[in-house]
Amino acid sequence: MVSRSSGSSLGDLADAVGAKLLGDPKTTITGVGTLQGAKPGEISFLSNPAYRRYLSTTQASAVILYEKDAADCPVSALVSDNPYLAYAKVAEKLFPHETFTPGVDVTAVVAGSSSIDSGAWIGPCSVIGEGVRIESGVYIGPGCVVEDNCRIGADTRLVANVTLCHDTRLGERCLIHPGAVLGADGFGLANDEGHWLKVPQLGRVWVGDDVEIGANTTIDRGALEDTILHDGVKLDNLIQIAHNVEIGRSTAMAGCSAVAGSTKIGSHCTIGGQTGLVGHLTIGDNVHFSAATLVTRSFREAGYYSGNLPAMENGAWKRVVARLRNLESMAKQMKFLKKKHLDDL
Repeated sequence: MVSRSSGSSLGDLADAVGAKLLGDPKTTITGVGTLQGAKPGEISFLSNPAYRRYLSTTQASAVILYEKDAADCPVSALVSDNPYLAYAKVAEKLFPHETFTPGVDVTAVVAGSSSIDSGAWIGPCSVIGEGVRIESGVYIGPGCVVEDNCRIGADTRLVANVTLCHDTRLGERCLIHPGAVLGADGFGLANDEGHWLKVPQLGRVWVGDDVEIGANTTIDRGALEDTILHDGVKLDNLIQIAHNVEIGRSTAMAGCSAVAGSTKIGSHCTIGGQTGLVGHLTIGDNVHFSAATLVTRSFREAGYYSGNLPAMENGAWKRVVARLRNLESMAKQMKFLKKKHLDDL
């Protein structure tokens, strides 16, 4: 169970999400919860059939579900073609973003050449560099660092302890979670007879509108051209985006995934957790990688791809690896035997 909201009638919620209401429209909903944990006054949802066993005993005042499950629902229902999406909209209506009073906290450090709209908030101990431009409705939480010449679009929110390195661009309505770092140097090194020489990273990070970036995720600035996240990109926590990567519109990446330098990812892709993409690849639109996939070549055609061995008992794994090492010689033997068989015919 989450904290209580001021409440909304079930009828208003049905109208807000375009769902069919089965039950009393005057029922007041003040919270959300799981099917098995919800209390009266709360609303739940059923989208995964694995949880259907909890429907008959739920204590929720209402459940969002598919039409096929409505007959077995013991309480009021909101019938939707996409219960999870409807739940997201209901939760957003019940628990909207907190409002804030614009201004600059007395402990913030703000450079004189910065431009901060009167409708923005700069939180405690935040630092705003020279030439920064912050638009209306922006929320800069405590401890954030916005270096020189950054741009932050309207209604974007930096929750806390976010770092925007110099020249970073954020679009409108973005949400950047604590600890994220945008615009740090990419991993550019040149080898000078065994010694590494740092290559200057001269590009920027450019982020579109409605982008969400998870906690402690890092997005490196470009080496020469920009690192770009297009509109609607969603990044989970602890993701690494290297220099000069480009991620297309509405692509989503799960936690601990990583993309090496100069790889281009298309629109409407999904990248499973712990997936790794090597550098200089091209990934087309509507490409989907399952968790822990190792992507070492380009995938230009839409589809669902996987590419790793699942975990197994250690002894079995060692035997599999031993056989993998012998595949080349086995293939040569099979080719020889096939040729010998044909010659004997």
